Amino acid sequence: MVLRSINPATEEVIQEFEELSEQQIEQKLAAAQASFEKWREVSFEERAKLMRRAAEVLRAQKSELGKIITSEMGKTIGAAEAEIEKCAATCDYYADNAAKFLAPEKVETDGSASYARFDPIGVVLAVMPWNFPFWQVFRFAAPALMAGNVGVLKHASNVQLSGQAIEKVFTEAGFPAGAFANLEIGSAKVDAIIRDPRIKAVTLTGSEYAGSQVAKTAGEVIKKTVLELGGSDPFIVLAGADIDAAAKTAVATRLQFNAGQSCISAKRFIVEAPVAKEFAKKLVSNVKGLKIGDPTKSDTDVGPLVNEQGLNDIDKQVKDSVAQGAKLLCGGERLPGKGFFYSTAVLADIKKSMPVFAEEVFGPVLPIIVAKDADQAIRMANDSPYGLASTIFTADTAAAQKLAAKIDSGAVFINGQVKSDPRLPFGGIKQSGYGRELSHYGIKEFVNIKTVWVK
Repeated sequence: MVLRSINPATEEVIQEFEELSEQQIEQKLAAAQASFEKWREVSFEERAKLMRRAAEVLRAQKSELGKIITSEMGKTIGAAEAEIEKCAATCDYYADNAAKFLAPEKVETDGSASYARFDPIGVVLAVMPWNFPFWQVFRFAAPALMAGNVGVLKHASNVQLSGQAIEKVFTEAGFPAGAFANLEIGSAKVDAIIRDPRIKAVTLTGSEYAGSQVAKTAGEVIKKTVLELGGSDPFIVLAGADIDAAAKTAVATRLQFNAGQSCISAKRFIVEAPVAKEFAKKLVSNVKGLKIGDPTKSDTDVGPLVNEQGLNDIDKQVKDSVAQGAKLLCGGERLPGKGFFYSTAVLADIKKSMPVFAEEVFGPVLPIIVAKDADQAIRMANDSPYGLASTIFTADTAAAQKLAAKIDSGAVFINGQVKSDPRLPFGGIKQSGYGRELSHYGIKEFVNIKTVWVK
């Protein structure tokens, strides 16, 4: 099998990669296991030195690494470089905090001493997507390595340059051979790797289907999984909210990263009736002011979709929704010329049965749903198989915090843009997955929480 990296802005093939042979996979897994036996004995202080060095390498190579991201999946160059900076900050965060997060916790019992300790479990397989080709990997790798584990990466087939570059970052930082390895393989080989006894756990960010397949295999061999899957995040705007700020944030959260190709970007804009027309007007105005085009140029706001399939999927969801009665306020068509560019669509008169409400829309589409009041807005927000994140814009933050308790999602942001932050736990519920990444919760997902009792 050949893995192919294609520039979505030009449709040109950047590079092709031969899939690893069974022998090459065996060599990498053997190296990872051998590395773990030594790495688990390395002190937090020594691990932190190397992790801080990884942050330094990332920052020193930010421009070069950002260009790899932009060329492989179309993220604008400014957002690509910001992604590298975020990875570096996360490396520093876990270098600074891992020892504290994983310090033994004393518990008073009938023993003369008793405590919980947090030991590494071994080789962890990461199955990662293309849309944040560095960040998705580092938010797993930084805590996992600092906990004393080692990692092997099965990256998306279209971002193998990113996978190789990440492995190189850890090598240049001084991590031992085998501590982190990129596996140039397609999805068909994942099942056998999960079943390999050296793999102790799996983390996946991706589609529901991919997550269910990984969870099925891991379940058969009783291995821990963390899944971060799709999302159809509600963005609730209540009467009395700052509509200018809400509309500006709505455009940013939907389009700032990857032309809307983000799990945690808002995808359903649920607006209380008294402010619905004003919000829609400002949303259209803000969208029309965006520049769509070459993602390598610093003044570009929105780049291409990752491939033609992604573009066709979005176009069909919009057209099918319009056929069912949705009103297209602007955009909603493929742009002429090379590249997978799509004009941002804003739609009104949305009903539950329409694809732009019922399905995850992975692209530059903003459907507006009108709610009669806050209670109905919450019911609409929860009327989804997904539960990753959500947003509330309101003048009454105290009331919003009470509403937040009623929303079925892993995160609620009030009067601000949803984002992942290494200081806060990140993950979803329902079909958006399970488990948590980041913060002290994330680093404990892949450790043996071990009871020690002494008399």
